[in-house]
Amino acid sequence: MVIDRFEDRLLALHYVFPAPLNRFGRLLAADPGLEALPDMGIAELAFLLDLDTDRAELLRKKLRLHADPPYTELYAASSITPILYSHVLYPHSLTQLIDPPAVLYTAGDTSLLSMQNKAAIIGSRKATAYSRIAMEKIIPPLVGQGYAIVSGLAMGADAMAHEAAIRHGGKTIGVLGTGLSHRYPKQNNGLYEVMQTGHLLVTEYPPYAGPKKWQFPMRNRIISGLSDIIIVTEAARRSGTMSTIDHALEHGKDVHAVPGPIDSPLSAGPNRLILEGAAPALDGYTVLGGPPGEPV
Repeated sequence: MVIDRFEDRLLALHYVFPAPLNRFGRLLAADPGLEALPDMGIAELAFLLDLDTDRAELLRKKLRLHADPPYTELYAASSITPILYSHVLYPHSLTQLIDPPAVLYTAGDTSLLSMQNKAAIIGSRKATAYSRIAMEKIIPPLVGQGYAIVSGLAMGADAMAHEAAIRHGGKTIGVLGTGLSHRYPKQNNGLYEVMQTGHLLVTEYPPYAGPKKWQFPMRNRIISGLSDIIIVTEAARRSGTMSTIDHALEHGKDVHAVPGPIDSPLSAGPNRLILEGAAPALDGYTVLGGPPGEPV
């Protein structure tokens, strides 16, 4: 049920307790409009949010301190559009996750979330020129068929994927592991500037959230959740890239991998995926289910 100021109440809660939606399940069942939240006792808050009493007491103090700002207006002034789990633009595919984001903080063209076809292209932060060559074969056919290219805006393969999508006239979505006020890594600052206008940046973390190691593996489930197809260019056998593939396989996504030289450590991950049943990504046409295209 839509009620007055629910959006601001949820944004206030998420500002001080930026947890996935499943952590709010008991609370929303007991208090659907979050109207009673500011006056809840510590014991009740602890139970509803699965916290110990010390953390519940600290959270209540933070809630009372940060309850009043009109968050929607403040974010709009910073060109940030928060998209709640109940919003029409919130991707249905994310609701299939065990732990969907409660809020997506976005900057740029939010209509990209409604694009029917999305393909994630991911790989190592230490990706070589081989990833760039592979993307020149893979991305143009995908863009030509109306696919938005999704990646994590990290160094290496992620940045290559975003840049290639833009260069070939496509649209691209960057899923961040930080809040929108923190451009990380700084080497991608120019790419941030381009993507926050004509493309889209997405994160589940409030703008103030700086980079923390555990946030990036969490980000990977959103990359997978948004995408119909997942393509790996280069990755070590044990890496953050492979954790994204774990999410993709768990949710039945279409996984492709670029085969590589058997003596390359960064081809060990993709080659292993192919051995285990992933489709080899020879170019964009094979990813789309057709025969290989003409050599680039």
